[in-house]
Amino acid sequence: MIEGKIVKINGPIIKAQGLSSCGLYDVVEAGETRLTGEIIRLDGDIATIQIYEDNTGMRIGERVISEERPLSVYLGPGLVGCIYDGIQRPLKDLYDASGAGLKPGVKAAALNPVKKWPWKPGVRAGDRLRRNKALGAVQETGLLSHKIFLPPYIEGEEELAFVAPEGEYTIEETIAKTCGGKDITLAHYWPVRKPRPYREKLGMSEPLLTGQRVIDVFFPLSKGGTAAIPGGFGTGKTMTQHAVAKWCDADIIVYIGCGERGNEMTDVLREFPEIKDPRTGRSLMERTILIANTSNMPVAAREVSIYTGVTLAEYYRDMGYGVAIMADSTSRWAEALRELSGRLEEMPAEEGFPAYLPTRLAEFYERGGRVTTLEGETGSISIIGAVSPPGGDFSEPVTQHTKRFIRCFWALDRDLANARHYPAISWTESYSEYTEELREWWERVNPHWHMARTQAMELLKREQRLAQIVKLIGPDALPDTQRLILLTAEMIKNGFLQQNAFDDIDMYCVPEKQVLILKLIMDFYHRAFEIIKAGSPLIKIRELQSMNTLVRIKNRVENTNTAGIRDIENAMNEELDKLEKEYRK
Repeated sequence: MIEGKIVKINGPIIKAQGLSSCGLYDVVEAGETRLTGEIIRLDGDIATIQIYEDNTGMRIGERVISEERPLSVYLGPGLVGCIYDGIQRPLKDLYDASGAGLKPGVKAAALNPVKKWPWKPGVRAGDRLRRNKALGAVQETGLLSHKIFLPPYIEGEEELAFVAPEGEYTIEETIAKTCGGKDITLAHYWPVRKPRPYREKLGMSEPLLTGQRVIDVFFPLSKGGTAAIPGGFGTGKTMTQHAVAKWCDADIIVYIGCGERGNEMTDVLREFPEIKDPRTGRSLMERTILIANTSNMPVAAREVSIYTGVTLAEYYRDMGYGVAIMADSTSRWAEALRELSGRLEEMPAEEGFPAYLPTRLAEFYERGGRVTTLEGETGSISIIGAVSPPGGDFSEPVTQHTKRFIRCFWALDRDLANARHYPAISWTESYSEYTEELREWWERVNPHWHMARTQAMELLKREQRLAQIVKLIGPDALPDTQRLILLTAEMIKNGFLQQNAFDDIDMYCVPEKQVLILKLIMDFYHRAFEIIKAGSPLIKIRELQSMNTLVRIKNRVENTNTAGIRDIENAMNEELDKLEKEYRK
């Protein structure tokens, strides 16, 4: 045990003397209440430490004790369904220990040390294994088989001297032992700032399906991809992330509330246990880990919370699962970096942020990706980070640096949000660089995906240009073919892009239905355009029942009823054929 004494206090940053033999990023317990902290700088005999709890009342001269290990998370069965703070303390246990007010120095085990898990071995004594090789599994939830690995910090090949028989064991009991004398339990520690190893990184070939049409069809995200959701206050960043977390087809969801308001995290904590997973019908919490580090919690814990979350994600990725991380919001995390940097008296860069802000953002987003694990399975981590630019200014540093490291940009538009258009994702400012990589997958769902998507986006761009003319001269001055563009664009916005999160049908949309809706609207436009060219006035097109029917497919036709969409298509063609015959004569 290495012990030192506090010599300087500057908010959550303290300096302690006598810790020269400690390592950088070692965990310490500081003060009489033994607050958790981390060494972030060593200068001779003086260690600079950031404290992850409220250190009000701490005094110079109090002792600091080093744990002689880096800040780590405890990985094992029992993580899924838990609600942690930024340094992996279970909030329910903290509440039981100290009540509604979080008291400094309160400790709680990250994983239940007495709960027994049903262990099924997959190897025998005498087998030779390398690191991160599966020894067996326990059933963590009704959905999740939790693999137990030879820990990745074990180098080289190890021969097993003992493997526990099938039965129930706690996370601290030995379930295997190597000939080298290493005991293996159901759980192990891993440093949060150190990426877990994998065999190789893979390309993107499959989308992360969210059930949100504007995302899946217009701006798709790949499994293993990275995305940002920037937007000003009230534009729907958190609600969009909630929707993606609820409905995306990832095996595991890690939701990190790093600095957002407490009421938003409360919504998550209340809603998620009640929501049924659309794929399994079971509670969504059976595949969710929540990290709640709200804006009124210590600033240093906010800074480390995203590393805690991504390390938990890597652990499940190594089992061959697809994991989706929601970080809400990286702007608040960057503000925590800025505050800590200021207290460390570092030279500020643009808008006061530290010069290493881009490096820290890169370190976070680069831990996403689709990989081949050390065991040879395929796993992925998809990262979706919300960005809260002050005043909705996308030119500020966090948004601009984030764009360097992500390939999918879902820009939220205040005008759409004010018009109650949900999700308020702008189709003019947003983009996805995964479109071509995912084209093959989507065209297996429906070969018309690329054509319908391209035509719809081009039509929306033309509508935007025409809208400027309409403001000057009014819509009646436009020819019917151009007014048809305005009409069809409204159909796309209302019947395709806009979704109702409270509608039992429209809250989630399957891929095939998404493409069929968009294709029908574009088919309607092309047929109507030809009929207008043949001499029909636009008013006749407006009178067609098909127009209203197309806009209502999204919440009138069940996801499983693709035959119902075919019936609507046939009825639409009959109406258009009748009108075309009238004017072709």
